[in-house]
Amino acid sequence: MNNETWLTVGEGVQRQVLTHGPDLMLVKVRFETGGIGALHQHVHSQITYVESGVFRCTVGEEEVVLRAGQTFYAAPLVWHGVECLEAGVLLDSFSPMREDFV
Repeated sequence: MNNETWLTVGEGVQRQVLTHGPDLMLVKVRFETGGIGALHQHVHSQITYVESGVFRCTVGEEEVVLRAGQTFYAAPLVWHGVECLEAGVLLDSFSPMREDFV
Protein backbone atom coordinates (compact mmCIF):
# COMPACT_ATOMS: atom_id res chain seq x y z
CA MET A 1 0.00 0.00 0.00
CA ASN A 2 1.40 3.39 -0.99
CA ASN A 3 -0.59 6.44 0.04
CA GLU A 4 0.13 9.71 -1.78
CA THR A 5 -2.13 11.77 0.52
CA TRP A 6 -0.62 14.34 2.90
CA LEU A 7 -2.77 15.20 5.92
CA THR A 8 -2.25 18.41 7.89
CA VAL A 9 -2.00 17.39 11.55
CA GLY A 10 -0.86 20.67 13.11
CA GLU A 11 0.46 24.10 12.25
CA GLY A 12 3.42 23.48 9.95
CA VAL A 13 3.11 19.67 10.25
CA GLN A 14 1.88 17.20 7.61
CA ARG A 15 1.72 13.39 7.75
CA GLN A 16 1.74 10.77 4.97
CA VAL A 17 1.17 7.07 5.70
CA LEU A 18 3.61 5.28 3.38
CA THR A 19 2.66 1.66 4.06
CA HIS A 20 1.41 -0.64 6.78
CA GLY A 21 0.44 -4.14 7.78
CA PRO A 22 -1.14 -5.25 11.04
CA ASP A 23 2.20 -5.37 12.90
CA LEU A 24 4.14 -2.46 11.39
CA MET A 25 3.57 1.01 9.88
CA LEU A 26 5.84 3.54 8.16
CA VAL A 27 4.85 7.21 8.18
CA LYS A 28 6.54 10.32 6.74
CA VAL A 29 6.06 13.57 8.70
CA ARG A 30 7.01 16.90 7.10
CA PHE A 31 7.73 19.88 9.38
CA GLU A 32 8.15 23.57 8.73
CA THR A 33 10.57 25.40 11.04
CA GLY A 34 8.76 25.90 14.35
CA GLY A 35 6.38 22.98 13.81
CA ILE A 36 5.58 21.00 16.94
CA GLY A 37 4.92 17.33 17.45
CA ALA A 38 3.30 17.81 20.86
CA LEU A 39 4.27 15.59 23.78
CA HIS A 40 2.14 12.46 23.68
CA GLN A 41 2.20 8.76 24.46
CA HIS A 42 0.68 5.64 22.88
CA VAL A 43 0.78 1.87 23.23
CA HIS A 44 2.93 1.47 20.11
CA SER A 45 6.72 1.10 19.95
CA GLN A 46 8.11 3.90 17.78
CA ILE A 47 11.43 4.39 16.00
CA THR A 48 11.98 7.74 14.30
CA TYR A 49 14.63 8.47 11.66
CA VAL A 50 15.54 12.09 10.85
CA GLU A 51 15.60 12.23 7.05
CA SER A 52 16.34 15.96 6.95
CA GLY A 53 16.20 19.05 9.15
CA VAL A 54 17.02 19.62 12.82
CA PHE A 55 14.70 18.61 15.68
CA ARG A 56 14.69 19.03 19.45
CA CYS A 57 13.40 15.65 20.61
CA THR A 58 12.07 14.74 24.03
CA VAL A 59 11.72 11.08 25.02
CA GLY A 60 10.82 10.53 28.64
CA GLU A 61 13.17 12.69 30.71
CA GLU A 62 15.79 13.01 27.94
CA GLU A 63 16.00 15.94 25.50
CA VAL A 64 18.42 15.92 22.54
CA VAL A 65 18.88 17.79 19.26
CA LEU A 66 18.92 15.42 16.29
CA ARG A 67 19.96 16.00 12.68
CA ALA A 68 19.71 14.07 9.40
CA GLY A 69 20.74 10.44 9.81
CA GLN A 70 20.02 10.26 13.55
CA THR A 71 17.25 8.33 15.30
CA PHE A 72 15.31 7.93 18.51
CA TYR A 73 13.26 5.16 20.08
CA ALA A 74 10.11 5.73 22.13
CA ALA A 75 8.94 2.67 24.08
CA PRO A 76 5.21 2.07 24.56
CA LEU A 77 3.54 4.60 26.88
CA VAL A 78 6.67 6.80 27.16
CA TRP A 79 5.94 10.52 26.67
CA HIS A 80 7.70 11.93 23.59
CA GLY A 81 7.53 14.84 21.16
CA VAL A 82 9.56 17.05 18.84
CA GLU A 83 10.12 20.70 17.99
CA CYS A 84 11.38 21.46 14.49
CA LEU A 85 14.37 23.83 14.66
CA GLU A 86 15.12 23.65 10.91
CA ALA A 87 12.51 22.46 8.36
CA GLY A 88 12.73 18.76 7.66
CA VAL A 89 11.21 15.31 7.45
CA LEU A 90 10.91 12.46 9.96
CA LEU A 91 10.22 8.82 9.13
CA ASP A 92 8.25 7.17 11.93
CA SER A 93 7.82 3.42 12.25
CA PHE A 94 5.23 1.99 14.62
CA SER A 95 4.59 -1.50 15.94
CA PRO A 96 1.85 -2.50 15.83
CA MET A 97 0.38 -0.21 13.15
CA ARG A 98 -1.47 2.95 14.21
CA GLU A 99 -5.11 2.20 13.41
CA ASP A 100 -5.94 5.82 14.30
CA PHE A 101 -3.83 6.95 11.28
CA VAL A 102 -5.91 5.10 8.65
